[in-house]
Amino acid sequence: MELSDYRVQIDRIDHQLVELFAQRMETSAGIAACKKERGLPVLDPAREQQKLTDVVAQAPENMKDYTATLYTMLFELSRCYQNRLLGASSPLTGEIRSAIDNTPQLFPSNVSVACQGVAGAYSQLACDKLFKLPRTMFFASFEAVFAAIEKGLCRYGVLPLENSTAGSVNAIYDLMMKHDFRIVRSVRLKIDHNLLVKPGTRREDIKEIYSHPQAISQCEQYLQSFSGVKVIPCENTAMAAQRVSESEGGCAALSSRACMKLYGLECLEASVQDTANNFTRFICISKNLEIYPGADRTSLMAVLSHEPGSLCRLLNRFYALGLNLNKLESRPMPDRNFEFMFYFDLETSVYSPEFLQLMGELPGLCEEFSYLGSYSEVI
Repeated sequence: MELSDYRVQIDRIDHQLVELFAQRMETSAGIAACKKERGLPVLDPAREQQKLTDVVAQAPENMKDYTATLYTMLFELSRCYQNRLLGASSPLTGEIRSAIDNTPQLFPSNVSVACQGVAGAYSQLACDKLFKLPRTMFFASFEAVFAAIEKGLCRYGVLPLENSTAGSVNAIYDLMMKHDFRIVRSVRLKIDHNLLVKPGTRREDIKEIYSHPQAISQCEQYLQSFSGVKVIPCENTAMAAQRVSESEGGCAALSSRACMKLYGLECLEASVQDTANNFTRFICISKNLEIYPGADRTSLMAVLSHEPGSLCRLLNRFYALGLNLNKLESRPMPDRNFEFMFYFDLETSVYSPEFLQLMGELPGLCEEFSYLGSYSEVI
C-alpha cells in the first residue's frame, strides 16, 4: 500500500471514532442524569478501575499501555462533561462567587501595608507601584509580615515570590502553606542592582559586599570579578545599604538607586546584575478573600496521591477545560518523606464557567487543596 492509501484508511477509522466518541459522551450524559436523580457522585473509582482493567485485557499485548492511556483520558473527559452538565459546585465556588459580588470595584489606594526590611527595600518599591498612598510598616522577616496581617496591624502585605533569574523565593511558598492567606494582586518590578558605597570609597578599598541572597545570586558573575572580597548575605538589599551607611567604610552593598539617595551613598557601578532583563514578581496578600474586577490569574496549591499518573490526571483536567497553565512548581513538604506540594498559576478569567467548574471539581481530585486567590497582575 502507498502512503496515500494508509491515510485514506486512517480517515475512515477516524470518522468512525468521532461518531463512537459522540455516542459515548451522550451516553455518559444519561449516566449523569441517573446519578443526579439518585444523589450519586460523578466519580465512581471502583467502576473506572474495573472498566480500565477490562479494556486493557481486550487490547493486543503491544497496545495495552496505549489503551490504558487512551481510556484514562476518556474517563477524564467523561467526568468533565458530566460535571459541566450537572453544574459542579463546592463550598469553594460559593466562596468565590461571594467574593466577586462583595469585593469593591476599585482597588484600595490608602491602606496599611506590611513589608519586610527597611525603607528603600524592593518590597516598598513594589508596594508603591500597587498602591497610590500606602501606609507602609516594615518588619524584620517574612514571617513577621504574615503575623502583622493576622493580628490586624496591617490589611495587606507585599512579598517577593519569584525572580526571572534566581527563581522562586522558597520561604514564601512555605509560609503560604502554613498560613491561610489569599493573593489579591501581583506586580512585576524591574530589578537593577547597583554597587553602593560611602562617598569617596574606591573599588580597591572594598573588603566586604552585603546584600540579600537573591541579589547575590543574580549578580554571581559580577561578584567573581572581586578578588579576596567577602560576600555577606543579609535580610534584604535595603538593610545592606543601611549597614554600609553606618559602617566605617571599606564595604559595599548591592542595592537600588532609591537606597543610594535614602542612605547617602554613591553608586560606584550601576546595573551590575548578570542579566539585564531582571524582574521580580511580588504578591499582595490578605487574610480575606478579595477578588477585584479584571482578575485573570489564579494561584493554587495541591497535594496529589503518591502514585503514577496522579499529576497527569490533574493536568488533563486543565486541558479538557481549555485552561492555560503558565506555572507549575513542586515544593517538598516539611516533615514528609519525599512528598511534594504542587504550585499552579492559571491564566483564566475568574468569570469564565470553565474556571468555576474547575474550582468545583479540584477539591475532589486532590488529597489536599488550597485556593490562594484570583487576581490581576500590574506590569
